Amino acid sequence: MSERSAGILLAVSSLPSHYGIGTFGEAARRWIDFLKEAGQKYWQILPLGPTGWGDSPYQSFSAFAISPYSIDPDILRDQGLLTREELEAVPWGIKPNRVYYSTLYAHRGKLLRRAFARFKDNPSAHGENAFQGFRGKNAAWLNDYSLFMALKRHNKGASWLEWEEKLRFREEKTLVKYQEKLAEDIEYHSWVQFQAHTQWEDIKAYANSNGVSIIGDIPIYVALDSADTWSNSGLFQLDDQRRPIRVAGCPPDPFAAGGQLWGNPLYRWDVLEQSGYGWWIFRLRTCMQLYDVTRIDHFRGFESYYSIPAADKDASRGEWVKGPGLSFINTINRELPGANIIAEDLGYLTTEVRELLRASGYPGMKVLQFAFDSRESSDYMPHTFERHCVVYTGTHDNPTSLGWFKTARFEDVVLAREYLGLRDIREGHWAFIRSALSSVADLAIIPMQDYLGLGTTGRMNTPSTTGGNNWRWRMHGEALQGELAKKIEHLTHIYGR
Repeated sequence: MSERSAGILLAVSSLPSHYGIGTFGEAARRWIDFLKEAGQKYWQILPLGPTGWGDSPYQSFSAFAISPYSIDPDILRDQGLLTREELEAVPWGIKPNRVYYSTLYAHRGKLLRRAFARFKDNPSAHGENAFQGFRGKNAAWLNDYSLFMALKRHNKGASWLEWEEKLRFREEKTLVKYQEKLAEDIEYHSWVQFQAHTQWEDIKAYANSNGVSIIGDIPIYVALDSADTWSNSGLFQLDDQRRPIRVAGCPPDPFAAGGQLWGNPLYRWDVLEQSGYGWWIFRLRTCMQLYDVTRIDHFRGFESYYSIPAADKDASRGEWVKGPGLSFINTINRELPGANIIAEDLGYLTTEVRELLRASGYPGMKVLQFAFDSRESSDYMPHTFERHCVVYTGTHDNPTSLGWFKTARFEDVVLAREYLGLRDIREGHWAFIRSALSSVADLAIIPMQDYLGLGTTGRMNTPSTTGGNNWRWRMHGEALQGELAKKIEHLTHIYGR
């Protein structure tokens, strides 16, 4: 990643689609064609995992599974597993620029179960050998995930913390009983993952064949209600009833008076160290198969993490606790040589965090929207960059660049205008884009919403909030125009990317 280059950030869920959410279908290929035409070498996505309450891709039922919503129904139709009439009978949603999670929840599972039933009617004609090969290759995570999802359905969607005690504690005889009782549902969830991974592998191969590399994104923590926590409870700070003792979050700041209470279980880093960080190495090795580059969210948590009493209602009583530090980073670099990793090093940074990042060799992140705080100096100003970093105009947690100009402090906007030589804030997004592309950073990533010149309606997520419009923005199918691709390619070219 030391070669000067550029890419675009766009969640798979934000791709155009007839089915209420972006999928691994033809629109994904058209998007890759657009990236190639625009001279882009990278497509950065958000986490691919199946989402639960709140629809956040950073709170997934599995660190290894792919969301069933990403499966393209047209591909299943072409395989003879669904009919056009069945797809057209579903009211997928009215607005093409929104994801309809309620509709997906109500209908997507029914369609997939219908497709699975047709697969079962004639498995040899629909890839039975490939499916069984996938199950064998991925058994280390797939078996627990499929059982977890089947048990979750059996328990009417309840968190595993509310299941009967023998299931919570994974008593062997009880697990065997349910593996037999729920065998067909377990197979269904495995088959869904087979379809999702196969479709994603095809999309990644198409991207790579067109000179586009994929930057994946993984949260540092897993969700409490996940197959990972349930099946590896000894790796997390849980009590003798398997309930969390302390949980993750961020301390109070000017943007959140009570801090951010994420609620994810914290790792027992001492236990992980004794195993050579085996679970994490397996996780990252899996990422190396799914992506060309992996962005690790909340990298600073490896140096010190914010620990909050699980019973608290906000993050105000949390405290910083030392993380695994260089021991963990050295293990990654030794066990996974050549792994391409981007460290999301945003937030409260200390000298120790900066030293850990430097020792890791990973590029950190620079976000232009953080550069123009008129109250203090900033190392997010482009003239302060070192080459070994990735610059963004903003991330999924920020407003769009135009949205920033409309909502930021007046003094900050004045500073940005002076720094960028900007006369008209209606062109603010292009000023941000040019500043990122012209910087010395090895890699520049621009959210697609900025290239489209979207305002507040294009925001992907507002931290410390749930529901509303979070994670719902979707790109209109008519957005991928040749003129826009030419403009992006021109800027990419003149700035040597």
